[in-house]
Amino acid sequence: MKSSENLLMVADSEHDANMLYAVGMFVPDPFIYLRLRGRSSIVLSDLEIDRARRDAPHCRPLPLSRCQDRLRKAGVKSPGHAQVIASLLRERRIRRVLVPPNFPLGLADELKRLRIAVRPTRGNFFPQREQKTPAEVKKISAALMMAEVGMSEAMQVLRSAKIGRDRRLLHHNIPLTSERLRAVIDTAILQAGGLAANTIVAGGKQGCDPHERGFGPLRAQEPIIIDIFPRSQTTGYFGDITRTVVRGRASEAVRRLYDTVRRGQKIGFDRVRAGVPTADVHHAVLDYFAQEGYKTGRRLGRMEGFFHGTGHGVGLEIHEAPRLGQHSTGNLLAGQVVTVEPGLYYPELGGIRLEDVALVTQTGARNLTQFEKALEL
Repeated sequence: MKSSENLLMVADSEHDANMLYAVGMFVPDPFIYLRLRGRSSIVLSDLEIDRARRDAPHCRPLPLSRCQDRLRKAGVKSPGHAQVIASLLRERRIRRVLVPPNFPLGLADELKRLRIAVRPTRGNFFPQREQKTPAEVKKISAALMMAEVGMSEAMQVLRSAKIGRDRRLLHHNIPLTSERLRAVIDTAILQAGGLAANTIVAGGKQGCDPHERGFGPLRAQEPIIIDIFPRSQTTGYFGDITRTVVRGRASEAVRRLYDTVRRGQKIGFDRVRAGVPTADVHHAVLDYFAQEGYKTGRRLGRMEGFFHGTGHGVGLEIHEAPRLGQHSTGNLLAGQVVTVEPGLYYPELGGIRLEDVALVTQTGARNLTQFEKALEL
């Protein structure tokens, strides 16, 4: 996108990554962002003006109430966002703006009636978001450390758990469930300054559904997938980590599955560098798994093997560009931050997934993840 493009967004910055990227501060209610002829302005509630002056000094803050009062004096009975936007654009003799793909349709229709043309972007609204600055890499690393805090607490609980009847794990003589272990993880992350949502603690066959959060008792001698992806409460950036562990002894088949995934992850890391097609990373891992005899396909009505992408971008969204998958396009760029998370899933064995976060450089991948990998606890 050219810097000369006139841009418009209306969203809150707690949920909209582009808005947070543009202003750098959390605002819970939708507000107006305009970049006109290279200068950024934000129109928001009087409640937020002083904070905006401090936390978003690169944006010119305009009180929404003042803009609405001017319109009322001009005869507009109930001026909303559309009328305020149209007024500000007309003052600068601008009739056309570029908006993100998720721009509200109703607001776009209102602006059209006010003779303001909005054109949605087809790709990323801020393409530069893909290539992280050193400051952004530090923020992602900080969020990743929060994830590792949660993972460390989970490992301590699992190590101290006793093995009861039917291989059920007991912690403080109470059955250890996915829900209880998830609460331990999420609480530790909250204390570290992060927010965890939909943390995965999936044991046995549950782990064969990669996005199953997990429920019920955890058992010894079977794989437990723990996937943690918290968001920093301060910066809004995400971290992401997955480990698979077995409390007690793993079977030989599970050990071989784990070792294959770990080698597959190394193959993925070895392929990550600037200029490499994103799909090549995935196919290198997929081909290796097939060579080792781990086929991917549908059996008995469900998918098994390696049936998800090898990775995805991480930043102000947990899943953002680029994607490292079978049908992904484009080449890796220096400064991108991506996960490398291959997995193998077979109902008779359970699921195995390992995930680290990599910074793409011209010469290779720098692993930002510090947490150890060990199958048996």
